Amino acid sequence: MANPILRQKLDRGEFIVAPGLHDMIAATVANKVGFDIVYGTGYWLTASSLGLPDAGIATYTQMLDRMATLVRTSKGAVIADADTGYGGLLNVHHTVRGYEAAGVTAIQLEDQEFPKKCGHTPNKRCVPMQDMVEKIKVAAEAREDKDNFLIIARTDARASLGVDEAMRRLEAYAEAGADILFFEAPQSEEEMRRACAAFDTPMLANMADGGTTPILPAKVLEEIGFALAIYPSLTSLSAAAAMERALSHLKDSGLSQAPEVPLFDFNEFCGLIGFQEVWDFDKRWAR
Repeated sequence: MANPILRQKLDRGEFIVAPGLHDMIAATVANKVGFDIVYGTGYWLTASSLGLPDAGIATYTQMLDRMATLVRTSKGAVIADADTGYGGLLNVHHTVRGYEAAGVTAIQLEDQEFPKKCGHTPNKRCVPMQDMVEKIKVAAEAREDKDNFLIIARTDARASLGVDEAMRRLEAYAEAGADILFFEAPQSEEEMRRACAAFDTPMLANMADGGTTPILPAKVLEEIGFALAIYPSLTSLSAAAAMERALSHLKDSGLSQAPEVPLFDFNEFCGLIGFQEVWDFDKRWAR
């Protein structure tokens, strides 16, 4: 059974802030901060684990393994990016079953052609709307826990086909059984408001730092009408910036401790990552 917290929060009308996590260190820190819902981001998990762009290169098997590890590591319920479902309708069926068995709470599917591309990069192309409608229907039917395992339908039509087509697709995806709608890469607050006003189905806001969508405070997103927001690039870009500064300082000075880059306490991190269990085990069993 999927973690019911996402469904419960949506039913209560509680606005949800879900940080994107790119690796298990980020997941461990998110546990400490106390997020109860997190986002398994396709772009950044691919970059972190494979050193490759989010361009349909990572396979279903690779991403399933990464999402399963995130579920095991995170104390929060995991919303998981599943790209296009990794193929045709049978692949979508298999992907939903695999993600649900791995403990994921919600699966995100998008209407791009394969190989897909990051939603905030150029040259995206969308499949015919009816193809995506069938994927959503298959996904909704494939899940075993129909109450708590949620289907997120994302349209990338805004970039190449315009706002009107994106709206038409979102309506069709809601009718097909999507639990949450994801209007990818709107380019203004006006577009965001238009989408939220048009649908009763919960809407997801993608606060992708560096992307084409305006970055707005959570309170404003809630006022606009969104039910939840994901922040896919936050941990990745902040970590990359800190690493660059620290590495530059090491190269220039030969010292690992840069005044402008705080280091997480090593002993505390040992505790967060689970070393206390190892030490307790050693006390009992080591000879």
